[in-house]
Amino acid sequence: MINALANWIGFDGLFNLFRYITFRSMGALVTSLVIALLIGPRFIGYLRTRQGKGQPIREDGPASHLLTKKGTPTMGGLMILIALTVATLLWMDFGNGFVWAALLVTLGFGAIGFMDDYDKVTKRSHAGLSGRTRLLLEFFIAGLACTWIASRTGTTLYLPFLKDAGLALGPFYILFAAFIVTGFGNAVNLTDGLDGLATMPVVIAAAAFAIIAYLVGNIRFADYLGVHHVPGSGELAVFGAALIGACLGFLWYNAPPAAVFMGDTGSLALGGALGSIAVITNHELVLVVIGGLFVLETVSVIVQVVSFKTTGKRVFRMAPIHHHFEQLGWAESTVVIRFWIISIMLALAGLATLKLR
Repeated sequence: MINALANWIGFDGLFNLFRYITFRSMGALVTSLVIALLIGPRFIGYLRTRQGKGQPIREDGPASHLLTKKGTPTMGGLMILIALTVATLLWMDFGNGFVWAALLVTLGFGAIGFMDDYDKVTKRSHAGLSGRTRLLLEFFIAGLACTWIASRTGTTLYLPFLKDAGLALGPFYILFAAFIVTGFGNAVNLTDGLDGLATMPVVIAAAAFAIIAYLVGNIRFADYLGVHHVPGSGELAVFGAALIGACLGFLWYNAPPAAVFMGDTGSLALGGALGSIAVITNHELVLVVIGGLFVLETVSVIVQVVSFKTTGKRVFRMAPIHHHFEQLGWAESTVVIRFWIISIMLALAGLATLKLR
């Protein structure tokens, strides 16, 4: 909106700053952060009043959670989505289709998560949507978005560490891309099991991909680094920055002891946002590195289920893996901070692939 106004004025004088993605990205970050911080107290109070019992706590989870987390309101992801959407619309270039695609995937996944959370807090079964229904809805949204994205960016899966080298997947690329978006939506959802555990790794991954989007969208930087240039993808830096600010504002209230949980409303949306940025920038495989913590959490659940069904034995004391470390005696804050450190290391490793070619 501000960019459109500056363009109408002609980018004269001070308005010339709005030409620059870097300036608008900082504006988006600050805007989303301030919005999340301001709406937090009343929003949490509203959720607490309407939900009463708060988010259902797993009875088969750590016993301490039944005491310390019971009654905490959920669906706080709405705070993130409101701050993200307002800031993005305020600072983005309205003519950039990539930002619209990423935003619509994020809101679509958020809507699915909202329906799931709503069922959990209003029904006695606490079951929410069936897993099959949720996956079908997610894959439908991701498939539509990835089909449109592929029509602009192509259907080649580019490989890290190699200069402009990739695999031409044709129509199968759309299935792969939709799988990445859907998979990361659910991976972040599985990670969101401790106060602040999922939020900061999303911030770290979003920061890394905001940098990647900016570099991939700039032909000079892309040529210098030997990465595939995607015209227009640089605008995703604004979206990524807005995502960072919204998550940091939410983390203010989600830090231990959490006053609110993001719920599936937030976790599915955040994972979908990261997945969509990765697909648009043609850095799907790098997302597996930068978002390695989310991959680890998902793999731990898969390994646990397969092992128990085939051998009757569990590999971990409890899955996802963050609960395993809790069962080993680690304090919740210790697990969270150490996982944050791992996320930083993985993000740096992912960014290193830009130069190691």
